Amino acid sequence: MNVTIRKIGNSEGIIIPKEVLDRMGLKEGDTLQVLEENGSIALVPEQAELSEQLKAARLGMEKYKVALRELAK
Repeated sequence: MNVTIRKIGNSEGIIIPKEVLDRMGLKEGDTLQVLEENGSIALVPEQAELSEQLKAARLGMEKYKVALRELAK
């Protein structure tokens, strides 16, 4: 798949096709890391910080407290 570098405001960038974003589970607002590897550029989804992951886990456990208690029996 080819993409073209385009002028976007005072910067330059690429448009990532919707099919690729869908396959990768990415959406507007997600953060990607730009890595340079052996003369290539790699875009890698940024991993959520541990604190964010723990916060999400706590919210999920609180939301499904009753179900989790039943499953623990």
